[in-house]
Amino acid sequence: ARGARRPTEESEPPDPAPKACAAPAKSQPSKPSQDRSSTLETRVGRKFRLGAKLGSGAFGQIYMGSNVQTGEQVAIKLEQCGVKHPMLPMELRVYQALKSAVGVPSIHWYGIEHGCNILVMDLLGPSLEDLLTFCRHRFSMKTVLMLADQMIQRVEHLHDQGYIHGDIKPDNFVIGLGQWANCVHLIDLGLATRYRDPDTSEHVAFSCHAPLSGTPIFASINAHLGVVKSRRDDL
Repeated sequence: ARGARRPTEESEPPDPAPKACAAPAKSQPSKPSQDRSSTLETRVGRKFRLGAKLGSGAFGQIYMGSNVQTGEQVAIKLEQCGVKHPMLPMELRVYQALKSAVGVPSIHWYGIEHGCNILVMDLLGPSLEDLLTFCRHRFSMKTVLMLADQMIQRVEHLHDQGYIHGDIKPDNFVIGLGQWANCVHLIDLGLATRYRDPDTSEHVAFSCHAPLSGTPIFASINAHLGVVKSRRDDL
């Protein structure tokens, strides 16, 4: 999801972030394709209008949308209910556990309509992958250090809540918009898992027969060897 958190009076000020180069100009989003998801009515959750398609992935499709009551732009993620391993319900639980902390997009609505799991969340800006490409695959040392500072904070907060991300990569760190344009956000938590038992706080048992999950090119060596994931694999 790409979009901006709207700060409230209680919100913490955004962390400093690099301004190594201007954000790349986004191409115009394509119109919704004529697939299953595009047959949805123009509104979901009664007040969110489905707009142009922004992209797709293993989870399903993501669209730009807007709140018909306030005009606020949002991102709308759609996932077929019949998929073997649904990801949006887990993503929702993790976002709720993170409690809208700095660098975590807010959830506006979640529900099941028209045979799809639907998650409405903040619309965010370009990913670090987008920015790196725009900057000709080179960041300054200052930019790298300032990004790393925020990225480690986001992962640390996730770990403090008892979860590991499971798919850390540049595409899953995005910049906010508006007043949050200096804030790095951590997104796409559909593969997140608990590394501690929520009742006993006992660490997940060691295993060397775990299936590989996430993006292979960014996965840790242990993940490729079948070792069950833990916090070190995110780092």
